[in-house]
Amino acid sequence: MAGAEEEAEARDLVRRILKDIGNAFRKNPAIDEIGVIPVSEARYNRSPVVLVDSKLGLESWCIKLLVPHVHVQLVHFRQRKIWPDQDGLAELTHTLLLLNPDCTTAWNVRKELIAANLLEPRKDLRLGSLALTKFPKSPETWIHRRWVLQRLLNSQERARASADDGDECAAARAEAVWHLVQGEMSVCRAAAERYPSNYNAWSHRIWVLQNVARCSVKALLAELAATEPWVRTHVSDHSGFHYRQFLLNSLATATSSAADPTRVSPLSETAQQDGEGPGAALAESGPQSDTVALTTLLHREFDLCTDLILAYPGHETLWSHRRFLYHLWHRNDGKGGSSSPSGTRVPDKTRGTQHEGTGSHSENAKDGDGSGSVANGGSPSASHTRGRANGQGSKRLKAEPRPYSLQDEVSFAARALAESPGSLQARSAAAYTRWLESVGEQ
Repeated sequence: MAGAEEEAEARDLVRRILKDIGNAFRKNPAIDEIGVIPVSEARYNRSPVVLVDSKLGLESWCIKLLVPHVHVQLVHFRQRKIWPDQDGLAELTHTLLLLNPDCTTAWNVRKELIAANLLEPRKDLRLGSLALTKFPKSPETWIHRRWVLQRLLNSQERARASADDGDECAAARAEAVWHLVQGEMSVCRAAAERYPSNYNAWSHRIWVLQNVARCSVKALLAELAATEPWVRTHVSDHSGFHYRQFLLNSLATATSSAADPTRVSPLSETAQQDGEGPGAALAESGPQSDTVALTTLLHREFDLCTDLILAYPGHETLWSHRRFLYHLWHRNDGKGGSSSPSGTRVPDKTRGTQHEGTGSHSENAKDGDGSGSVANGGSPSASHTRGRANGQGSKRLKAEPRPYSLQDEVSFAARALAESPGSLQARSAAAYTRWLESVGEQ
């Protein structure tokens, strides 16, 4: 008898908590983050649901009570196909997924509601974004998010095929897709910040570029610009650098199919984000600011990698990224008409002029303020870093990109090895040298 009474009290308490959560979302539909308040047991007969501005907190004791009860209720409805009202079912799955976003059953129920046109798909994008603030690596959330996006794209494609409209409607649809892409990039960026090396978030970001943005040059250049500040502050996160490798590979593919294989076009204004990244600097490079040389993008990426290797010694991720850059540079060697074959040297006069402008890893390279060379062991100076971040130095971009020959890279690794003997940097530089030697023997 006592057990039955306790069970009834628990069910009643669960209903009250579910009602409080629903009221919180009705009171503030713009809730953008959820969290757990470490409270081991109920106190003062107060609600465990706390809403402060746009942040929702749940006391930890109620989560242990809510999840099993709500899950059992959902499974019961699913097995017997006895559904409550649709709004109640959507609210039930909404709460369960906020507490346990890897519940495949709950996501499948919401798929059925969307397929029956009983639930707006964009509500699930919102729900997924909210769940990812607490569980940024949840694979089921990312999978469901892709399903919803694909459904939205299919719906737009059907509308486009059936409509006989003009350029204005087509432009409006393109703008809507672009806003969808930007929204997904924002969600992925926040998830990557919350969980280091968040492979699921970065993989989703690649999927969005491939399937929503269709690897448009506009999106690729915008992402190359947007992720540069991120990788500068996350030098050990291989996922972020792998994403930039995907971007550069995709841009290289775009050049191979372009009428002029030396250039990627067009350069969108969206790539010029707050004056950072390659977009802003290239926009200042003169009359050809609507196109971008692939060799220039690779040259800038080599510059970035050099700065980070010298400023943050011993990070294997950076050396691995340099291997990729070397391979991509020489794989596309000759397409731009400005790079030299592997193993060749350019005249000393050209090398000196180029290095003084770029701040690359030559022995004669100097920072713009005349201070010591970055390549000669010093960290990048404040003015040097600000110049890159603000997109300054258009003269550097007008200069011919350096070839990054095998000998140049061996010399760079030797300098890094000499500057950091016995350290992680020394081991990384030695490994890079051995890799270069194996490449040279092929």
